Amino acid sequence: MSLNDPNWGRGSRGPGGNQGPPDLDELWRSFNRKLNDLFGGRRGGGDVPPSPPSGRALGGGAGVLVALVLAIWLASGFYVVDAASRGVILTFGRYSEQTDPGLRWRLPFPIQSHEIVNLSQVRTLEVGYRNNVKTKVLKESLMLTDDENIVDLQFAVQYVVTDAQAWLFNNRRPEEVAMQTAEASMREVIGKSKMDSILYEGQDNIANQAQVLMQQILDSYKTGINLSRVTIQNAQPPEQVQAAFDDAVKAGQDLERQKNEGQAYANDVIPKASGTASRLKQEADGYKARVIANAVGEASRFSQVRTEYAKAPAITRERIYIETLQSVLSSTSKILIDTRASGNLLYLPLDKLMQGAGVAGLSESQASQRTPDAALPVDPGPRSRDSLRNRERGER
Repeated sequence: MSLNDPNWGRGSRGPGGNQGPPDLDELWRSFNRKLNDLFGGRRGGGDVPPSPPSGRALGGGAGVLVALVLAIWLASGFYVVDAASRGVILTFGRYSEQTDPGLRWRLPFPIQSHEIVNLSQVRTLEVGYRNNVKTKVLKESLMLTDDENIVDLQFAVQYVVTDAQAWLFNNRRPEEVAMQTAEASMREVIGKSKMDSILYEGQDNIANQAQVLMQQILDSYKTGINLSRVTIQNAQPPEQVQAAFDDAVKAGQDLERQKNEGQAYANDVIPKASGTASRLKQEADGYKARVIANAVGEASRFSQVRTEYAKAPAITRERIYIETLQSVLSSTSKILIDTRASGNLLYLPLDKLMQGAGVAGLSESQASQRTPDAALPVDPGPRSRDSLRNRERGER
């Protein structure tokens, strides 16, 4: 059968009596008849007006409608709590109980309502910036230090909610409370710190101090918040004074460099000077001990000689004279000969004399090297040389 047939779908057609698809108009009329029968209406023909529905039929239809609405209203009380969350039941807006994860049911609205709080989610507060450190919020980031400098500081606070009831009911806007607490705590810590410590040395220490102070304030407010970490994202001087501050930093670095160089020079010079002073002091002490020992020895020898001289003056005087001549003539190459002595053969031990003269000359050179400060012999003038030559000729 062609689909263009106007009788398609209206009963059996053809010899086989094939049944086609139902007629939509017929279905609509059947639905209207059933609805009229439900409300007590009659299907009248011609101009007969339909009779109004009876009370029994009307009551039965309203009951079904009320039951349907009641079922839908009761079904609205079902809700699901995730494994990482907790549900909070409110009865007429007041806290009633806290529910665990799973499928739960409460009395429908407006008797009861529920709030679901995620207790495992790590929430983040950005103080001094939004989404990016370059997007600064100067009203939050500019802080005054202990040495009366201004620092531009951005930091982030990570926290989790541990008590759903306290999070929902103890404070009206807990996220704003946490934000203001973080900013106030960090300003207090920065106000007690130096500029150099904030920029270069103690950022971790400052973050830890701020975290402890924040947690104390949040616990006093009973917000149900537990801080996980406080991280300083950026700390620098304000852009308006950045160039001047860089110059000051360079000057401070030059000062430290010069101080280190001076200290290194002092560490090199002072030990050498101390060693030289110690050596000179030891040499002076040795010279002092030597001079004292020589003086004591000379005094003792003089006392002994004086004692012997008192016993035998003539012998002691002759002995002193002989020792003096020996000490004087031992350093000269002159030979004294007694011409009055008998004997035709005169023996002179020249080899021994020359050897003695060489040893005497060597001892004199060593003595001159050891005592460089000693006075040198004065060169006699020409007159004294002539007088010495005449004297030697006269003795011959």
